[in-house]
Amino acid sequence: MKPYFIKTPKLLTKLFNEYVWSLPQENAQVIYLTFDDGPIPEVTPWVLETLKKFQAQATFFCVGDNIAKHPKIFRQILDKNHRIGNHTFHHKNGWKTGAATYLEDVEKCNLEIHKHTTTNHKKFFRPPYGKITKKQSNSLIKNNYNIIMWDVLSADFDPNVSAEQCLSYIIKHTQSGSIIVLHDHLKTFDKLQFVLPRILHYFSEKGYSFKSLDLH
Repeated sequence: MKPYFIKTPKLLTKLFNEYVWSLPQENAQVIYLTFDDGPIPEVTPWVLETLKKFQAQATFFCVGDNIAKHPKIFRQILDKNHRIGNHTFHHKNGWKTGAATYLEDVEKCNLEIHKHTTTNHKKFFRPPYGKITKKQSNSLIKNNYNIIMWDVLSADFDPNVSAEQCLSYIIKHTQSGSIIVLHDHLKTFDKLQFVLPRILHYFSEKGYSFKSLDLH
């Protein structure tokens, strides 16, 4: 058995209902693609071009250190009107990091984001590995962060999962309002090149649109 869920169980979403797991739609077929760990020059521009071909919008949960290293790539995400989320500065595991250190790392990423944009969107945060403590999350929520999780995990990060399996996981479990996790990362790029165009084509043919996250 995998040490993670492909489809987030409803019980988990009820236990942690202060987090955003999906955005159910009453009258529209909408999917929310999210990309973690970028931006990097080897992968992120390809993702942006692929999304553009399908007029798809997405949300990028960026690592602050990567923004600092690749500001031009980060700017490309903004220029194409995709949304930005905070993924800590150093890709911290919340279960292995004290609250004060973790929160400092989140704020460092936030400051790096705001070096490059003056737009005041809602603050989106996704914990690396999905691992965050109650104390950490309570502090972030008090500071007006929206903690964004997911209801479909592609498993593109798992070396034992093939690109074909990733694709089948997404097709099987996605519904309107689903938040899907992918990674613009060198380790996942081979799978991403296979999966991303195919899910964009498959769901576009079925009348779905792809939007960036928007919480009202």
